[in-house]
Amino acid sequence: MTAGHSGEDQVTRAAGVVGGATLLSRLLGYVRDAVVAGLFGATASADAFFVAFRIPNLLRRMFAEGSLSVSFIPVFTETLHAKGRAEALRLAQATLLLLMILLTGLVLLGILMAPSIVTLVGPGFRDNPALFTLTVELTRIMFPYIFFIGLVALSMGILNVFGHFAAPALAPVVLNLAIIGAALVVSPHLEQPVEGLAMGVLAGGAGQLALQVPFLYRYGIRLGRPVAFYHAGLKKIGGLMLPAAFGAAVYQINLLINTQLATLLPQGSVSYLYYADRLVQFPLGIVGLAAATALLPSLSRQALTGDRTAITRTLGHAVNTVLFITIPAMCGLILLREPIIWLLFKRGAFDLEAVHLTAAALLYYAAGLWAFTLARLATQTFYALQDTRTPVWTAAVSIGVNIVCGLTLMRYMGHAGLALATSIASGVNVILLFTALRFRLGCLGGAAMLRSAGKALGCALIMSAGLFVTRPGINGAGSPTALSVGFGLGLCILAGIIIYFSAARLARSSELTVLINGIRSRPRT
Repeated sequence: MTAGHSGEDQVTRAAGVVGGATLLSRLLGYVRDAVVAGLFGATASADAFFVAFRIPNLLRRMFAEGSLSVSFIPVFTETLHAKGRAEALRLAQATLLLLMILLTGLVLLGILMAPSIVTLVGPGFRDNPALFTLTVELTRIMFPYIFFIGLVALSMGILNVFGHFAAPALAPVVLNLAIIGAALVVSPHLEQPVEGLAMGVLAGGAGQLALQVPFLYRYGIRLGRPVAFYHAGLKKIGGLMLPAAFGAAVYQINLLINTQLATLLPQGSVSYLYYADRLVQFPLGIVGLAAATALLPSLSRQALTGDRTAITRTLGHAVNTVLFITIPAMCGLILLREPIIWLLFKRGAFDLEAVHLTAAALLYYAAGLWAFTLARLATQTFYALQDTRTPVWTAAVSIGVNIVCGLTLMRYMGHAGLALATSIASGVNVILLFTALRFRLGCLGGAAMLRSAGKALGCALIMSAGLFVTRPGINGAGSPTALSVGFGLGLCILAGIIIYFSAARLARSSELTVLINGIRSRPRT
């Protein structure tokens, strides 16, 4: 087997592990969101929680899962292969120690500056003193979450390089269980019930870190072991980290901008965008995040040898496989958006109007799903090459496009215009990233990628025709029951899968063969 194909197989197996764990996490995430929607709906307290949670969540994406992982993994991989396991473990221990110190300072600063942070993120809340005060309180409760999740992100980088993907991928399951438990058990006993959700976030962060500790111990990492404060590799990690924070979190930054602008719109707009984004995160997490997580260690190893052919082959394989799944998922979300939202969220405080308004946001977020996933893959490729500058300037352009489009479209489309602006900005980001990759690596096999994407789109359109015929029976009109909508939606999804894969088989899609072989093979974690 060639080295290139070996890299592709490793990415496929690892992506399967991460994707399976993410699937479980996303399913529990929907249970969590259904509980939150039923208890709080799209009310002012829900808006306050989502704005407050956006702040530590953005920091998690930028500095934890974002810049920390993508800057640490290439340097850790290089140290492991060039200087041996003992030296790599010393680098990991030094990074853990320094990170604990920095995160402690960041948490204290965030708690002290919570009013200023909320003013920046939710400017529209200043006109409602009670809502502003509640958001500040929630921010202070949740800010220590960044300490735990920062250490979880570093743990993920260490374990991924050693070929272990399961424990880090399962960490969000702990968070979802903690929030669900807090919402059902703690919230009813509080004067401000929404504060229970914030406590659940904090407990979930601690639980996620606790899950990683036994596996770190297995690979030689001891959190309490005395270690030198400085390691030469830290300087290189630091040099990569700051620009990586900006480039890796462009999608989250655009969502933050949406949140800021949505606070200027009618009450509930923040919540509609949040729930719609959560639905997009399902395929994005299972496919895009899984592939990107699996891709970085493999590309980092290939980059060490300077094998551009292997890099482009591995990237092309990831792009084709991701689009094969993402394109039909995008079509399915667009066509079935209302019954999906009705089934998941319509209960308690989340009424039929909230279903329609959330569906409007989901339509335009789903249209950009292909771009969200490809941007992740392209960005990871640059980080494997230890190039953090290119994703920064493409991200800056994307954010500028999002602001201009958002300010323009929200005048005519409200919160749905903000979702469309994010999809447009992500499409621009993908075009710039892959153009830059073409100049950096040479031929990327673009014609083959387009043929594969075109084949997937054709099969998805056939699937969409079948869904369009069956969809009216499950649109949630009249007085349907959850059982009838769920049964009809399940049949629709099953029919869509059968139609799509049957069409892909007739079209002799190589990605279908890859997926079948990946399912049959036993993943190694």
